[in-house]
Amino acid sequence: MRVCVIGTGYVGLVTGACLAHIGHHVICVDNNEEKVKLMKAGHSPIYEPGLSEIMQSASSAGKLEFTSDLAAGVAHGEILFIAVGTPALPNGESDTRYVEAVARGIGEHLDNSYKVIVNKSTVPIGSGDWVRMIVLDGVLERQKSLVGAGGVALDEKVAEIAADFDVVSNPEFLREGSAIYDTFNPDRIVLGSNSKRAIAMMQELYTPILERQYAEDKSLSPIPVVVTDINSAEMVKYAANAFLATKISFINEIANICDRVGADVTQVGQGIGLDSRIGSKFLQAGIGWGGSCFPKDVSALIHTADDYGYETHLLKAAVNVNQRQRLIVVEKLQQVLKILKGKTVGLLGLTFKPDTDDMRDAPALNIIEHLNRLGAKVKAYDPIASQSGIRHGLGGVMVETDPERLADGCDALVLVTEWQQFRHLDYQKMATLMTNPVMIDGRNFLDRKELESAGFRYVGIGR
Repeated sequence: MRVCVIGTGYVGLVTGACLAHIGHHVICVDNNEEKVKLMKAGHSPIYEPGLSEIMQSASSAGKLEFTSDLAAGVAHGEILFIAVGTPALPNGESDTRYVEAVARGIGEHLDNSYKVIVNKSTVPIGSGDWVRMIVLDGVLERQKSLVGAGGVALDEKVAEIAADFDVVSNPEFLREGSAIYDTFNPDRIVLGSNSKRAIAMMQELYTPILERQYAEDKSLSPIPVVVTDINSAEMVKYAANAFLATKISFINEIANICDRVGADVTQVGQGIGLDSRIGSKFLQAGIGWGGSCFPKDVSALIHTADDYGYETHLLKAAVNVNQRQRLIVVEKLQQVLKILKGKTVGLLGLTFKPDTDDMRDAPALNIIEHLNRLGAKVKAYDPIASQSGIRHGLGGVMVETDPERLADGCDALVLVTEWQQFRHLDYQKMATLMTNPVMIDGRNFLDRKELESAGFRYVGIGR
């Protein structure tokens, strides 16, 4: 099928590359010329394991193209994905101006052929009808320009007839660091639309994935497809992320109680996770959630509820617990080191999770800010951030190029991001380089016995 993906951020680029990999002809559109040049050269502008290889393979096969020409993308695609960012505004509301600009641009370039316009961006509930309205506005804008060139004016009714399209909500559930795997092995695919024609085209698009042709385990049952109205599909995305964020805040609250009563939250999490009604995922206590999805989506859902006169007590509590949890490691540093002024603290990891270069709303940023305010000197090492341009944009922290340089002269280390390579560092050597070998394990990720035998004083979360 012919596909156009507008926006080559995290979701758009992964979606476009993977759809090209399974045989569709995909044109990815972005208004950033430098980014387009980079992608045409086969380089990914984001760090995601396996993405560059899929891009290069699909491009070599003639299945994946990049352009800044929206008109060319719209003309090419029978399915048009809107995959631009919807960052949170200061009040928690989603900033939909990029979605609006793309929808209007699509309308301005629609021809007479039928198109399926897919909201892949996480958009506020009710955006399907809104996007349809904006696309029709774009159609009218084009007609107005044609009138000036001797064309015939269209009113809104005629514009709706002239523009043959349907809007579908198709939320993404990708995890940064495992997005390629998630694309080919999804738990479900959600399609929201009242148009049977549009749903049929989307199911055809996803058939190779639905039939697990690209899954690691091809013997499993086909991927379930959840077909809903547009509003419900949009709500599925928000509800899923809000539930997972709440689950993390719950286990972190339990961890804080465990610290006070002498229980071990890792054992508690295992015990309750074996209950089939609860499940073991997202029951790992630590310093809380961050990134681009959970904070933005939970805030947007709270804001939507406020708009409709409902106060979300549970979701607001989950946010409050999470904000406090980010500073738990600072409290633990104070318990061990007492006064932090003049002390040197090293952070192992900066990104909000492993296998990504994403620093958006990373807990590390709050920790750095708080330690600076208390007069501590902060150093950090991250496998990706230390090697990229990110290090030059961080204030209040000295970014080191290897773990041993990080440890040198530190009064304590804090495990912030659970990168797999952090399990295998030479902690014995690192302990000898430190002024005071203390490890605050902010993710309960490291082997306590191994750290203690290497000479560290180990402090976990809820343990």
